[in-house]
Amino acid sequence: MESSRKPDTATAMRAIISEARRALPFHLPAAQLCAGPCQGCPKKLLEFIDGELFDWTDRLDQGEVPTLGDVSALGKRCRKIHAAITKNGLIQPD
Repeated sequence: MESSRKPDTATAMRAIISEARRALPFHLPAAQLCAGPCQGCPKKLLEFIDGELFDWTDRLDQGEVPTLGDVSALGKRCRKIHAAITKNGLIQPD
């Protein structure tokens, strides 16, 4: 019987980064991000998480191995930002 192994933390972190890049509207222009009433500033939230994703990509490329806590924390931040941007109507709810 073959056991199913969970990915190592670096692989899991790369998967979160890839999913966040796919799911969040980084492509939207500032004028569209700032149109209408806001619950949290979508532009600032995207800038913040974009910096986090670039930082972790860089760190992973340099061989750093994230802890389980690092993976969990980035995933949680991405989920919260996705929820805030969804509330602002910039992406459709899942």
